[in-house]
Amino acid sequence: MTYVDGFVLAVPKDKVDAYKAMATLGRDVWMEHGALGYLEAIADDVPYGELTSFPRAVQAKEDETVIFAWITYRDRAHRDAINGKVFADPRMKMDPASTPFDMKRMIYGGFAGMVEG
Repeated sequence: MTYVDGFVLAVPKDKVDAYKAMATLGRDVWMEHGALGYLEAIADDVPYGELTSFPRAVQAKEDETVIFAWITYRDRAHRDAINGKVFADPRMKMDPASTPFDMKRMIYGGFAGMVEG
C-alpha cells in the first residue's frame, strides 16, 4: 500500500514565486530518484477555523498563504531509500535562512496508506 510524506506550510504571498521555483526543483529531484508522485498545492478555499484549520496549524499570517503538499512512494522502505538519495543530492543543499518560508512552522510526516481507491 502507498506510503505518503505530507507537508503543510505557510509562505509569504510575495515569496510564492520563489517557493514555486524551489518546489519545482524538489519535484524534479524526488521524481528522478524514484518517487511515484509529487504534488504541491496552494490554498484556494481554506477558511481560518475557530478551533482548527490549515492556516491555524502553521500559524499563517495575513500576508501568507498555505501550501499543502505530498510525495508518494511504494512503501516505507521505498521512501527511506529515495529520501536518502534526495538529501544527499547536491541540488537539495540550501541554507535554511534563505528559504522562502519559515521552516519552524512547517508540519510534516510520513503516513502509511490505509484506504486507497
